[in-house]
Amino acid sequence: MYGRLVGRRRQGYTIVAVMAVLWLAPMVVAGVVEGNGNPRADAVTVNRDATAEQPGGNMEGKEARFGPVASAHITIGTMGTSAGITNSALDSYVPVGGASALGPILLGEISPGGVGSGLYGILVYILLAVFIGGLLVGRTPEYLGKKVLGTEVKLVALYVLVLPVVILAGAAASVLLSTATASALNPGAHGFTEIFYAFASAANGNGSAFAGLNANTDWYNTTLGVVMLAGRFLPMVVALAIAGSLAKSRVFARSYATMPTSGPTFAMFLLSVVLVVGGLTYLPALALGPAADQLGL
Repeated sequence: MYGRLVGRRRQGYTIVAVMAVLWLAPMVVAGVVEGNGNPRADAVTVNRDATAEQPGGNMEGKEARFGPVASAHITIGTMGTSAGITNSALDSYVPVGGASALGPILLGEISPGGVGSGLYGILVYILLAVFIGGLLVGRTPEYLGKKVLGTEVKLVALYVLVLPVVILAGAAASVLLSTATASALNPGAHGFTEIFYAFASAANGNGSAFAGLNANTDWYNTTLGVVMLAGRFLPMVVALAIAGSLAKSRVFARSYATMPTSGPTFAMFLLSVVLVVGGLTYLPALALGPAADQLGL
């Protein structure tokens, strides 16, 4: 019994470590790029250096009390929650800073965690990592003594697909309609980011807005409402189905054939699975939005 409790504690530490990396990384990136500011300012001889009179960096859309770095840390630090707290205008961020805000939302708000969805979101990724890891090393895919079988894997795959389908479908339909694209304040890649962010935020229940998009139209009120319902409730149903399936299976004793689910190795593997799945899913949209916007600076 004591050994099992120690093992559970180690697994908990592993999850916390992965979530800490996923939370801190976008904050650091956003702080650096916003602290450096917009390189186009050099062309008009704007001084972006921090001095006693100014905080420096990209001050557009920021409050003077906090400056660009602290504003980025506060804003990006809440993107992985359901709070959607912002103390600066995301539409004024440089493209990489805007992508840092999108990242935690697109990963499903698993760190530090949206209300409810953050916990079962990271658990679903753990089951996926356990299954993939078991295939790679020839170990039995188990987690907390429960075997991860075909039923659970199919439900995990369905969970992973739900949010991308509703987000990308809504954004794709919006960029095909001239009336929908007219609501974006900016043309091109930045305008696409505004639209993409609106559907990502609605589907994940984040509550924040990239701004620059007039969403108070018949099209956006309808589509964002549908995406909000699908993105918030369908994953919940799938997560409950996974829990029900695992609850019916018996607990197996740990053996040498069981793949370890704690420690640095599994932490790195879990982090890789989260980033690879998120990257393969959203990389084309991010390339059309923030990446193209950054290359245009």
